[in-house]
Amino acid sequence: MQYRTLGRTGVQVSSLALGAMNFGSIGRTTQEEATALVDAALEAGINLIDTADWYSGGESEEMVGKAIAGRREDIVLATKAYMPMSDEPNHRGASRRWLVTELDNSLRRLGVDHVDLYQIHRWDPDTSDEETLSALTDLQRAGKIRYFGSSTFPAYRIVEAQWAAREHHLGRYVTEQPSYSVLQRGVESHVLPVTERYGLGVLVWSPLASGWLSGAVRAGREIATHRSSVLPERFDTSLPANRARIDAVEKLAAVADEAGLTMIQLALGFVTAHPAVTAALVGPRTPDHLRAQLAAADTVLCDDVLDAIDAIVAPGTDLAAHEKSDATPALLVPSLRRR
Repeated sequence: MQYRTLGRTGVQVSSLALGAMNFGSIGRTTQEEATALVDAALEAGINLIDTADWYSGGESEEMVGKAIAGRREDIVLATKAYMPMSDEPNHRGASRRWLVTELDNSLRRLGVDHVDLYQIHRWDPDTSDEETLSALTDLQRAGKIRYFGSSTFPAYRIVEAQWAAREHHLGRYVTEQPSYSVLQRGVESHVLPVTERYGLGVLVWSPLASGWLSGAVRAGREIATHRSSVLPERFDTSLPANRARIDAVEKLAAVADEAGLTMIQLALGFVTAHPAVTAALVGPRTPDHLRAQLAAADTVLCDDVLDAIDAIVAPGTDLAAHEKSDATPALLVPSLRRR
């Protein structure tokens, strides 16, 4: 396992990190299965575990907490807040009121007295940067969090938050967690240059593109992954974006075969090759999934392979731009771009 410095923090983290979104009802994972995944990940050298309050309504945090009991100090523990936790309008967002309350809820579910990295799951357009950063700074000074970061922020919002921290003499985000894969490369043109400029650590999610790059999705085969059963429209090959993806997958499979790699090794080796990326989050549901992902821990792609990938999916290109989670709201809501 390779280790890299998380931004400018000095903290060393594994280049593959364990994402716990599938722990609980989302991935139909039991506590026994979750603990086995954590055990195998730690044994392989993974030292960063990432979860969120919203995953399975808090169940993921509870499972992670039980799985790491007795070995907390060996783990860089990360969680997130922002997503709605109930129908109550104030049980969400990035206000001081909610973050102070919800961090305590997360600490209780995790069974710990602090988290190493507390992330704002999405940019909150209803809350000022000053409000959010002030709350996070106070929580850091109280010892409840060691560092804080953002997740899936548009590039200009990352910049705005850095400026707000400087202007108001507050702590700043030290990490960003964007979606990044061979099939979704848009962050290369905006987010990753910004994270490099400000020295942020980058933890990428969905490096296997929701299973498109797992090796289980190929032309002429029935798509029967867990994610395709939850989000069937993302795998409907009658749609133009999905036809483009399946065409790219077939070409990428040929590149992987020629290089003697699995699709998973190709996909994870690609994202961890970018100089801005600190670690790739893998989200296994089963031990077999994790073993296949851990096989990429020491994968280093040569220039010929990276050039071949660039020829299939051009740098900065999203093959499914409509699925981007960091899009500026005006791109998604017509009324915001019309007088």
